[in-house]
Amino acid sequence: MSKAADIRLTVVGERMFAIRIDGSPGVDWRRHYDRLTYTRIDVPPEVAKGVRTYLDSYGLVFGAFDFGLGLDGAWHWYECNPNGQWAWFPDRITAPITAALADQLQHGGTA
Repeated sequence: MSKAADIRLTVVGERMFAIRIDGSPGVDWRRHYDRLTYTRIDVPPEVAKGVRTYLDSYGLVFGAFDFGLGLDGAWHWYECNPNGQWAWFPDRITAPITAALADQLQHGGTA
């Protein structure tokens, strides 16, 4: 698959945070942090439904999903990390994820 970008979708409870990752000259974007840019994007409804079904089937309230964004705009799922990292993003991205985690821990999904 030729890809336009990568996507890290972090899910906390009912909240989804999709980040488009651009700028990697290679297949593995983790090798090029200094070249990357990050943009918050919307999650297509069919992706949100599939992710929710996946998490619910395993009884998970958190997941860090990795996708490739095809040149045609299609999301291609690679994996879900049930303990995936997210704090390496810039503060403008980590702050809402941090707040969602705190809410989830404090209210157990009732907030």
